[in-house]
Amino acid sequence: MFTPDLLAKFYSWLMTTGAKILLIIVGTLFLIRIGKIFSHRAEKVFLRGREDEESIKRAKTLSMLLRHSLRAIIIIISLITILATLGIQIGPLLAAAGVLGLAVGFAAQSLIKDIINGFFIILWDQIRVGDVVQIAGKDGVVESINLKMTVLRDLSGNVHFIPNSMIDLVTNMSKGHSKYLFDISVSYFENIDEVIATLKEIDEEIRCDPLFSEDILEPLEILGVDRFDNSAIVIKARTTTKPNKQWRIGREFNRRLKLAFDRKGIRFPFPHLIVFAGEDKQGQASSFRVRLMKNKVDPGSNLDDKKDN
Repeated sequence: MFTPDLLAKFYSWLMTTGAKILLIIVGTLFLIRIGKIFSHRAEKVFLRGREDEESIKRAKTLSMLLRHSLRAIIIIISLITILATLGIQIGPLLAAAGVLGLAVGFAAQSLIKDIINGFFIILWDQIRVGDVVQIAGKDGVVESINLKMTVLRDLSGNVHFIPNSMIDLVTNMSKGHSKYLFDISVSYFENIDEVIATLKEIDEEIRCDPLFSEDILEPLEILGVDRFDNSAIVIKARTTTKPNKQWRIGREFNRRLKLAFDRKGIRFPFPHLIVFAGEDKQGQASSFRVRLMKNKVDPGSNLDDKKDN
């Protein structure tokens, strides 16, 4: 039964300590609301005036991360304040929490590194969903990214789950624009100027084709004769496309290149062999005997039998 004395004490506690706790809770809810508004405002800052889908995803991810971080900080401070208001000594609790946090920290170093790396990868806009990247020795399309890990799917359909702590180098092959590099080999007997003119014609044809024109940003850049191989002259060129479109354009260019070379009689290289018998100091060469062999099929004889020509 509640006695008058007990009710009086409860009323006194409610008007003093209880009121303070209630005020702390109301203030906590208010600060959480302010943090939510601030994170929404920060989302516009993260967009930096860009309205493409990937930039919006990145801004929302950073905004959500900021909102959750602020909420956690506000709630922790409020709980500590409430405990102090109730007269509970928070010093020993903080010391125990510090020791526990240290132990957990040693056990979760990799997790902490994942979160820190993931935060800066998202903050610096190194990777976005849909990008083709190479990280941790794997390459593929980014299917998802969060503070813990990045998920890639390679050309074979394999899915790679890569912890962010393993990412020390990011190669993004589809950021802003993409380029496709051509190493075009032709025979030493071909006219280089004719070959270059053919490359320009093929590029113009593709850029005029409505199926490919929207994906090409600039005309083909012919860098010139790059090197002389054993049996080929290598001409280097490159084209600039929209992100992730370089392979599509490159394959179509190679297809048309083969057809154009066949049509104009331009030969692709193949290994050549020049045999030199050698000469002595007087310029005399030793005799060089050549015997030509051919197969002659004779019914009743072995197919491997050969007869001198």
